[in-house]
Amino acid sequence: MSCQGCVGAVKRVLGKMEGVEEYDVNIDEQKVTVKGNVQPDAVLQTVSKTGKKTAFWEEEKPAPAEAESKPAEAVAAA
Repeated sequence: MSCQGCVGAVKRVLGKMEGVEEYDVNIDEQKVTVKGNVQPDAVLQTVSKTGKKTAFWEEEKPAPAEAESKPAEAVAAA
């Protein structure tokens, strides 16, 4: 993603995706974080339909106490 138009395209497809509860698009880090009842592969495929390069990114390892209470998330870079 290199501009607000790219961000808008990603937001449009995620906004229409069933099961997506929340998403965060970070243009500086070139990352999109999606939360909801969705499969990570489905999120990756949906975002890739915008024509943007997509791949999963390594999530920082949370402390053990945080890992138990944190809801599942699907993350992809666009």
